[in-house]
This record gives sequence, C-alpha cells and structure tokens, in this order.
Amino acid sequence: MTQASVSSSLSTAETGDRPFVWVNGQMLPRSQAAVNVFDHGLLYGDGIFEGIRVYKGRIFKARQHMERLYRCAEQIFLKIPYTPDEMIAIQRECIEINNLKEGYIRLVVTRGVGTLGLNPYSCPEAGVICIADQISLYKPEMYEKGMRVVVANRPRIPIACLDPRIKSLNYLNNILAKCEAIHITQKLGITKPEDMLLECIMLNMKGNVSEGSGDNIFIVQDGTVITPPPSAGILEGITRRFVLETLCPQLGIKVAERDFTLPDLLKAHEVFLTGSAAEIIAVREVLEHDGEKITKTHRISDGEGPVTGKLRRRFREIVTSDHIPED
Repeated sequence: MTQASVSSSLSTAETGDRPFVWVNGQMLPRSQAAVNVFDHGLLYGDGIFEGIRVYKGRIFKARQHMERLYRCAEQIFLKIPYTPDEMIAIQRECIEINNLKEGYIRLVVTRGVGTLGLNPYSCPEAGVICIADQISLYKPEMYEKGMRVVVANRPRIPIACLDPRIKSLNYLNNILAKCEAIHITQKLGITKPEDMLLECIMLNMKGNVSEGSGDNIFIVQDGTVITPPPSAGILEGITRRFVLETLCPQLGIKVAERDFTLPDLLKAHEVFLTGSAAEIIAVREVLEHDGEKITKTHRISDGEGPVTGKLRRRFREIVTSDHIPED
C-alpha cells in the first residue's frame, strides 16, 4: 500500500475509528475493514490464524509464530501469498500506524474468495488480514488470586478428525466448550470478576487432560512442571513452548510432557494456564457441572502457587525488558 493511500485512509477515518487494519493489501480504518461474503474463511471457517503479543513495540516470538503459521498452511494445502519476512513487515506496519506499544496481533489467512461450493480450489488466492490492537483477557487481580475453571463435558476433537495443532479458523469445538463455562456462570448469577468461570478444561476421548478452550494446561507436582504432550490433542502454544524451553530451564525447574487424567490434575499442588493473550495464569478452583448446576468443587490452591509465581514473574521480567525475544 502506498503512503498516499494510507494517509488518505487516516484523514477520512472517524474519531475513534481504530485500529487501522490490513486487509488484502490495503490499510483500512476499522469501519471499512471487511471481507468478501464469498470468502471461504467466512463460509466454511477455511483458513488459519495466529494470536501474537506485542511488548514495547516488538513482536514476541515472531519467527516461531511464522513457523507455525506456514506449517499450518501447508497442512491444509493453503498457499500464503507473502513470504514470512513480508508477513512480519505487515505486522510491523500495523503496529506503527496504530502507535501500538503493548498489545495483540491477530493475523488471519483465509482460503480466499471463491464460489458457494465447498471446493477450496475455486479460490485463486488466499486472503490476508492483520489486526493490531489492545487486549485484556483477564483482570490483573486474577493473576495473584488464581482463576476458577470448569471441566467441559464436551471432549476435545480427536486428532484423526482434525488435528488441534492446526490453528484453523474452525474453532467451534473450543467455542462450545467455552459456552459451558459461560452458561454456568450465568446460571449461578456470578458477577464478581474473580469468581467468573472464563475458561474450561477439555478432556480427550481417552479421558486424559488435553487443553483449555484457548489456553494450554500445566500442573505442578512435587516441584515438576508437567503438561500434556501433542498426542493428547493440543495446540502447541508459543507461550507453552517458552515455558518449557526457556523459563523452566532458566529457573532450574524440572519439566515433563506426559499424559495425565482429571484426577491427577485435581491432586496437583498447582495448576496454571498459558497462552499468548493470557500469558501465565494460576487456577485456584476446578468445578464440575451437569449443564445446569455445579456438581463438584475442587480447591487446588488459595491463589498463585510458588512455582507458577516464579514462572510468571520471570516471564514479565523478560517481556518488560529491553530485550524482547522475537526469534
């Protein structure tokens, strides 16, 4: 996009019409940012995306996010019309034009515009959307007090049906699990932010713990940090990887990837979740439900545990430093 067209968009934007969004080669004000109704990303959830954090104007783990994006694209036979370096340049342009220092990038690649038929090869070119904006997933006090989660009755979709390692636009399995938590919150009339049920624990078809609706799950047992392996049906999160490969080794904390059940989780000394938006957040209570009411309440801890606290503090030290890792 030329500087003239960017300036034109800026001058015609209404006050508060932010953020500016990259849509298929154009930088547009929020009110004008739209996709074609024949885009297969809209019609069929056919596409992929990345959720990426921005700290001090830098893109956290940009290269790892691009590696995952292009790997997912290959797995669904989708050709991205830009190189990884060009995709990073698009993100930087969105960060700059929106004067973003701390925030979140949603990078979306759709199958593109085609026919009403299912055939993905009717779409000649993929669509690319980049949104750079603010995000606040959980209230600050929840990080010290820990959050409450529910066990989803809906199981994680099996790998053989749709591999969760593909970060696709089809998130209905996750959304329906999250709906269970929201439904129970509304049923119980919970209004205090620290008591709301904003996330869930999903089990796979074998009954092992898989992940949350939008976060990876960790437990701490006897000083060891344990998380389900990819074979449990999880998305291999970038923050998850950072915990395993960087934070734990730096802090001398033992780590393991292995299957565990819900009873194992309920006996853990600590439970925490990780994600690009959530970062690292403790779980203090796990609730089971029958769709209408809570049937069991399991207290994990009285707040953020010592291991979770160490990991979160080290994470925050890194992302508030002058050396934000973009590799």
